[in-house]
Amino acid sequence: MLSSHRKRLFLLILIDSIIVSFSIYMSHFFLNPYVATFDEIMFVSSAVLLITHHLFSGLLGMYRKKWRYASMEELVGIIVVVTLSLLSTTVIQFLAFGMIYERALVITWMLHVLLIAGVRFAWRYYKTYGLTLNPKGKKARIVKNNPNMKQTLIIGAGSAGRMLARQMKDSNDVNSNLVGFLDDDFTMQNLSISGLPVLGSSNDLKEVVEKRRVNHVVIAMPSIEQSRIKEIIKEAKSIVSNVQTLPMIEDIALGNVSVNSIRDVSIEDLLGREPVELDIQSISSEINGKTVLVTGAGGSIGSEICRQLLKFGPSKLILLGHGENSIYTIHMELKQLDIETELITKIADIQDRDRIFEIVHEYGPSYIYHAAAHKHVPLMEANPKEAVKNNVLGTRNVAEAAHAAGVPNFVLISSDKAVNPTNVMGATKRVAEMVIQSLSRVSSTRFVAVRFGNVLGSRGSVIPLFKKQIANGGPLTVTHPDMTRYFMTIPEASRLVIQAGALARGGEIFVLDMGEPVRIVDLAKNLISLSGFTEEEIPIKFNGIRPGEKMYEELLGDNEVNSEQVYPKIYVGKNNEFPVDELVNFINVEIDETSPAQVKDKVFKLIDNKISVSN
Repeated sequence: MLSSHRKRLFLLILIDSIIVSFSIYMSHFFLNPYVATFDEIMFVSSAVLLITHHLFSGLLGMYRKKWRYASMEELVGIIVVVTLSLLSTTVIQFLAFGMIYERALVITWMLHVLLIAGVRFAWRYYKTYGLTLNPKGKKARIVKNNPNMKQTLIIGAGSAGRMLARQMKDSNDVNSNLVGFLDDDFTMQNLSISGLPVLGSSNDLKEVVEKRRVNHVVIAMPSIEQSRIKEIIKEAKSIVSNVQTLPMIEDIALGNVSVNSIRDVSIEDLLGREPVELDIQSISSEINGKTVLVTGAGGSIGSEICRQLLKFGPSKLILLGHGENSIYTIHMELKQLDIETELITKIADIQDRDRIFEIVHEYGPSYIYHAAAHKHVPLMEANPKEAVKNNVLGTRNVAEAAHAAGVPNFVLISSDKAVNPTNVMGATKRVAEMVIQSLSRVSSTRFVAVRFGNVLGSRGSVIPLFKKQIANGGPLTVTHPDMTRYFMTIPEASRLVIQAGALARGGEIFVLDMGEPVRIVDLAKNLISLSGFTEEEIPIKFNGIRPGEKMYEELLGDNEVNSEQVYPKIYVGKNNEFPVDELVNFINVEIDETSPAQVKDKVFKLIDNKISVSN
């Protein structure tokens, strides 16, 4: 029994053979219909043309093409194959018979191209539209009487938009009708692309939506500036409730846009900031084939760091965390990927010094990404001893284990709350930075910290809270109308951490250019709108600033700022001196024997006594 692939190949060869023989015969018939017999020259020419046609088709992969998706590239391929086979036939005619039938060969070439291409593109038309002469296909007639159909408008008629339109046409969704494109390129206006009209520019969105009764908008402009995407999303959401978008261009591997790539517009799309681009080559040379350890691997940032790291092919990835459920979840997720990296899970508490030393010495990683930390401001304000034990002493354990084992690179995930801290969480993260900076002066390990703001969608962050409040009917609780924060996405934060590791020289604090800070109340309003509600339906309630919170966050202190970027969108802070003796004394204090108030006082005293001398 022949496989479907062999059946397809046999059918194509049979069809092409008939076309080649027919083209040769008809060329002679057109030139002299009364004596067009199948003579020796015709027989030899047909045989040579058949053999060379199949040979060049095989060599150029024409029998492996998916003709349902044939395009100009396939047409060029057909022309090349036919031309090469005709040239071969011409040479054989001259060598065998001392003459060339130029006119017959020219007619053969034209018939050959026309019929081969015609069969292929007829097949594409049939697979796309079926047996109908309506270029919009059978689906268009079915959905016109369906009141629940989606009238879909694609914003962006570039390569991504065109690929998306073709795939949407090819899908079996009879409840969706493509009405056309909008595109800001004036050369595309009033033209038809992929069988769909370009109805105007993005400035005509409201008019086109009303005129065409559009109820579904897809934004297919993955390569334009994020600030422009933000503007279009806001305008589209104000007119149409169902607005979707494609991923950023870096996530569309090899330009393969799929209908499945369409996703609902998210709050991340409204940040209005360009994403961080990675220096892939430098990172790959650092990570590929190496052993990497991630602490806090089950957390929001730690798990995303693991996902990003796997793209660079480490030989081993050690997932270390205190919570077994979170480590189990990320391990099961990563196991499903097609990777050669060995995944190793370790359940351990970073406060357990002996256990951490044991793991680091056993595996001798080339990189440690330290993401394990207590991060919730109000909780740490109420539990300062736990904040110190985890964020300071835990960091010291992992850092000193790295130093003792000769780990080449150590990256600490820090926070913008470490700048001029007003809360225990921020203060302990600043002390953690001081710990690794002090070690960097005496160690061969390159110790660096990466400092960024709030991470959208991370566990315990404001977005999951807002979504839960919306699901419960509101209200959304905001501390103060003027409260602002820097925001970034989880993938951005993770990429920054990985890039910082590749840039590290030792002792630096890396900071992302996070654009302008965002008012929390504006974030709440955008999320209400994205969820399809109004502020009348889901109100916003202000409940006051919580203990330890700042109205405005900072990323670098006044004495830490270097004005120039060390990498696009990444700054590095200056190394400042601080009292190492006091730091050592603080770390050696018996925390369990000290009252929470005393612990808090000691933390802030240590930070306040730092020596502000810039290198």
